[in-house]
Amino acid sequence: MSFAALFFYLFATVTVASAFMVIAAKNPVHSVLFLILAFVNAAGLFVLMGAEFLAMILVVVYVGAVAVLFMFVTMMLDVDFAELRDGFLQYLPVGALVGLIVLVELVLVVGTWSFSGAQSTVTATAPIPADVTNAEALGRVLYTEHLLLFQAAGLVLLTAMIGAIVLTLRERRAGVKRQDISAQVARGPATAIEVVKARPGEGLSEGTV
Repeated sequence: MSFAALFFYLFATVTVASAFMVIAAKNPVHSVLFLILAFVNAAGLFVLMGAEFLAMILVVVYVGAVAVLFMFVTMMLDVDFAELRDGFLQYLPVGALVGLIVLVELVLVVGTWSFSGAQSTVTATAPIPADVTNAEALGRVLYTEHLLLFQAAGLVLLTAMIGAIVLTLRERRAGVKRQDISAQVARGPATAIEVVKARPGEGLSEGTV
């Protein structure tokens, strides 16, 4: 077994085991930590494939931002997991059916790809020169052949971000303090400063000016 094959099986095994632990761990913080481990090992697989730019993006964006954000949100939210588990058995048959369908589809796809022996009919329209780096080759493909699709993906993400802001930013929700910029800018000495006269040996009481 070659050195590259050994690392491939190592990274692949840890990735699959970490992905299983993401859904099997009882503690949500542990699930996020296993997700980070899966991302790191997937980045190792990208490096073995020669896609070092994708490996760097996976570590910087997903591990450094998304997974850490998941962890902070999971730790800060006071979620009653006991209440969530109450209806677990109610949806178990439907979840098992959906999981079985997905498993059958994966087996059919992998089996067809492995045993059909058919050659791929997709050919590159513009071969990438050998002296071009991985990041430059990816940039050429994204910003030339698939520019419109790349811009459409950006619009979809922008729409999702605006939708999330609209759903969470409710003006009339009770108990939420809002920042009023105009009121802060319009403050003057009369409203910002309170002059209090205290007698010697006495403390300050409310309303003493």
